[in-house]
Amino acid sequence: MKSDFDKDVAIQAILYVAGRIGQRKDMHKIFKVLYFADRMHISKYGRSITGDTYIAMAYGPVPSNIDDIFKAVRGDSYFSDCADEFRRSFRFENKYIIKPLRDADMDYLSESDTECLDHAISLCRDKSFDELVSMSHDLAWNNTNLNRAISVKDIIREAGDDEEYAEYISHKLELKRAFL
Repeated sequence: MKSDFDKDVAIQAILYVAGRIGQRKDMHKIFKVLYFADRMHISKYGRSITGDTYIAMAYGPVPSNIDDIFKAVRGDSYFSDCADEFRRSFRFENKYIIKPLRDADMDYLSESDTECLDHAISLCRDKSFDELVSMSHDLAWNNTNLNRAISVKDIIREAGDDEEYAEYISHKLELKRAFL
């Protein structure tokens, strides 16, 4: 299936979160903020903020393409030599801590994007690593085998939406991806 991932929006969302999350700007916390923001955004507005696919990993959902971007910037990827564009936006202080090098360009983020990102930041800001793991090991994560893509339908169900709405939004997003 094609992806509707938008790397430009993803970079701006990372910078937005990193600029507001507080002291601990590690990959795990940023991943969880993005997951909870996307969960809310898909439920309320019928689309993902970045279009990324979440993978069920041991410590909770991980946005696949954003994880690849982080690995490239860190130098852990076959594509690390292509990461100059991303390295102008942030760097790593160690293997997991992100240092934003500029502010987010708000032209890339909609009002609904920032609404959901702000909500997720407030939800996650003061949580420990273990608390975030527990919070993100939800229905969607539990219904997915490790290292596999989490169903958008399950993410919508976890947001509290009924089966009919989950089916509708999931189908809508699949159609959108088919025509990209």
